Amino acid sequence: MYWCTDEVEPHDRFDYWREIRAKGLFGVTAELERDRRADFFGEFSLRQIGGAGFVELKASQYTVERSKSDIGYAPGDSICVYQQLGSGGWFGGMRSADFAIANGSFATSHTDLPYRTAPLGAGGFHLRILKIPMGRIPAQDKRMRELAPKTFNDHALAPLLAACFADLGEAAGDDGPADAASLVQALAHLALIERGIVRPGSRRGQAALRTARLAQARRLIERHLQDPDLAPTMVADLLGVSVRHLHMLFEAAEKSFSQTVTNERLKQSRRMMREAPERLIADIAASCGFESLATYYRVFNAAYGMAPGDFRALGSEGPEPPRRRL
Repeated sequence: MYWCTDEVEPHDRFDYWREIRAKGLFGVTAELERDRRADFFGEFSLRQIGGAGFVELKASQYTVERSKSDIGYAPGDSICVYQQLGSGGWFGGMRSADFAIANGSFATSHTDLPYRTAPLGAGGFHLRILKIPMGRIPAQDKRMRELAPKTFNDHALAPLLAACFADLGEAAGDDGPADAASLVQALAHLALIERGIVRPGSRRGQAALRTARLAQARRLIERHLQDPDLAPTMVADLLGVSVRHLHMLFEAAEKSFSQTVTNERLKQSRRMMREAPERLIADIAASCGFESLATYYRVFNAAYGMAPGDFRALGSEGPEPPRRRL
């Protein structure tokens, strides 16, 4: 589902957003001064993925409240993990102290506890929310329903959470991760590790950390594709694990480390051929980290059954080449 206020007349936009987006879908009360409503803008997407609801929301400034009456009207009984992408946000109106959440930070809560929130900057809201029903979380504990909104204080978890959220964002694509359910479970259990409900060394804690570290390892590979010396040692050092542990992470995945590197370089080269049709193929191959043009041609043909030039000739609107197993 995707919706944007551009689909509604300006004078109706905030009222429609408040009743349909806020109250109807998320069970919250939205408020904005009447003289500012004509300039309101908002958009959101909602996908059901891995047994959870995955939301990305952008909107100009307004205030949100999840009151006891809102909870009674629309109980959620879910754990929410938030990724702040905008200029920052404020949470208050809870039993615990008010707090601010900065850009790039994470927070978590149970849906059925009251709170108030508003963006801190003029840019308004921009965040992702993963809403995981309690029935989808194997680790059941009564404390899970007592999780008032709170930021993650364990900075070591932040890159793991970011990698899992990035993978979820790509999960609907052809080249996205195959097992979205494992990403959802990892995010749920990382949140519960942060809140002291799941032990990092427990079976569920270790499984969550493995899934998240694999996601982060893939992100590190993407970030260093141009380096022809990209190797397990480099990624293991950046990830803070041994090379043996890194290979163990990829043993449970569909592709090995080397296959993942090759696949990501091929994806990047296809994207560059579409976006810069005038660029020399040799330049693209070098930019993607292939050690030679001959290697690039050999690997591309093995994967797709055609040369890079033939793929380029299909044009940006042409079909994807059939993928072979490397």
